[in-house]
Amino acid sequence: MTPNEQRDREPKGLVFNIQKFSLHDGPGIRTIVFLKGCPLACIWCSNPEGQSAAPELTLSADRCMGFEDCDRCLAVCLENAIGRDENGELHVDRDSCDGCGDCAFVCPSKSLEVSGDWVGVDEVIRIVEEDDAFYTRSGGGLTLSGGEPLAQGAFVRALLTAARSRGIDTAIETSGLCNWKTLRDVAPLADRIFFDLKCIDPQKHQRLTGVSNRKILENFRRLRTEFPENDVVVRTPVIPGVNDSEAEILAIAEFVEEAGGANAYELLPYHGLGEPKYAKLGKHYGSSHLEPPSETRMNALQRLATRCSPAHSASPVHERVDQ
Repeated sequence: MTPNEQRDREPKGLVFNIQKFSLHDGPGIRTIVFLKGCPLACIWCSNPEGQSAAPELTLSADRCMGFEDCDRCLAVCLENAIGRDENGELHVDRDSCDGCGDCAFVCPSKSLEVSGDWVGVDEVIRIVEEDDAFYTRSGGGLTLSGGEPLAQGAFVRALLTAARSRGIDTAIETSGLCNWKTLRDVAPLADRIFFDLKCIDPQKHQRLTGVSNRKILENFRRLRTEFPENDVVVRTPVIPGVNDSEAEILAIAEFVEEAGGANAYELLPYHGLGEPKYAKLGKHYGSSHLEPPSETRMNALQRLATRCSPAHSASPVHERVDQ
């Protein structure tokens, strides 16, 4: 088999962002690779471009040069999915758009862009290794996020295997909603696993995320039973009026302890920084009425979580802008 044939057979992943110099998703300075595709549709999601398992066209209408100066996108769109309203403002017919990306290719102002590229393992590793010196000095490495990275199990396994063979520290962020075999195969390849637990009540979880949490809780139990040595950090995004009560946090902490514990329990405060992404995708953001919880409230909930998990360390509350 020739090298080109070997590369063609290697799994590819659909990636929508590679973020360097992150400080919040594992130890040290890290590079985060965001993969598309997620089985959840959380009402507060700040990465809506990570939900679909296909490339998507984004529109930043304020960047458009206007029909008098350009309109190249209208000329190349074979599906007639690009148009202008009565005010001359650019718009996309999402039902007609096939995501080919031709309009984005000819757009000089990047008003139109495609979110999601199919990339190979070697290409991602090359980008990650550009900052190898920072990982060595800080104890950092590679973190896989999304979307739900375990929705692309074969690519994730190959990517983590390649990273570990080069001595790169590895971490993965997961909602836990995946086939158990996928999680079982990936667990030994990750130096730490960030596992989201949003709420315990199954009806509320269904209402807020669109899916039941039965498999999520089952996968967490199996992870702690079959891989007790793994470094597992539980995370809960704290959403005002949704899961920000003492009872909600207590229920999650008690479940974690009953299931085998965790190395840390982090609470992540809600933020609305992802709201502009919804407009770019032609989607409605249903949580614009929410305000971030106060620092006082977050600290009180974190203290409660810490008291409920005396056998394990609890990490301080911290901000992050990509989830």
